[in-house]
Amino acid sequence: MIVFLIKRIGNAILVMLTVAFLAFLIFRFLGDPVEMMMNESATQVERDELRARLGLNDSFLVQYGRFVVNAAQGEFGLSWRNQQAVTTLIAERFPATFELVLIATFISLVIGIPLGVFTAIGRGRWWAESLQFTSVVGVSLPSFLVGILLILTFSVSLGWLPGYGRGEVVPLGWWTTGLLTSSGRAAVVLPALSLSLFQITLVMRLVRAEMLETLRADFIKFARARGVPRRSLWFRHALKNCLMPVITLTAMQIGNLIAFALVTETVFQWPGMGMLFMQAVTFVDIPVMAAYLCIVSFIFVVLNTVVDIAYAVIDPRLRKS
Repeated sequence: MIVFLIKRIGNAILVMLTVAFLAFLIFRFLGDPVEMMMNESATQVERDELRARLGLNDSFLVQYGRFVVNAAQGEFGLSWRNQQAVTTLIAERFPATFELVLIATFISLVIGIPLGVFTAIGRGRWWAESLQFTSVVGVSLPSFLVGILLILTFSVSLGWLPGYGRGEVVPLGWWTTGLLTSSGRAAVVLPALSLSLFQITLVMRLVRAEMLETLRADFIKFARARGVPRRSLWFRHALKNCLMPVITLTAMQIGNLIAFALVTETVFQWPGMGMLFMQAVTFVDIPVMAAYLCIVSFIFVVLNTVVDIAYAVIDPRLRKS
């Protein structure tokens, strides 16, 4: 088990070093930080002093090593556009993104798991096939189109929910949340639904496939022969054996939701990390772009490593292999 952990952690470190190298290439060769941070009236002496202070005169390897060390400590320099520490900007925006992803994940599980069970036990019936067709449509629709349709329907036409912003937020130390205010709870509904639609269909189809396979197992046939009620058979016995793949998918999809929330945040003007990244792309703010790439990759690597370790704890065959 110790060897397995060392290998997985070593792989995670190697992946992060590769991502840091790619981020450093973006940071090093896209744009000139001196030109972005100095105004047009600055003299050449001031530009040279700033270049020396930023360490841009050092060799490539020295700059890369310094970038890796600083990134490991959570330091990514100053934002060229805002003239603030990148870590501060991300710390201000991360609670909004995490809150949105958390609500979207909760919605996907609450809706996707029951739909998967019902489509499995109602296989062949018209309503189950209709749900299956709807899930295919849900997977096919792009998230920005879903967001626009939700805004047109529930915000513009009906006026039930706000179509942009985060609403009123409450500070909890350095963390901020809108779930403690009515306007914040109303503002998160539409972007969370838009972000969760794709994952709802994934969870639904995965639970359906696992349920159909589990219902054919011998222990289910034996429980049915003993007269176990159908609801208990479906939700207590069969569903429990289907949840492990769902938990794995959910853990993996959290990283995807954080990475791809930028489209939803742009449509709904949600002040999260995705919106910050889109602004960084627009204004060529390389430090923010590099930090976003490293942080999202770190989340992916941590989730993958945790899932691998969890599988190894559950299944000893993986440790032996």
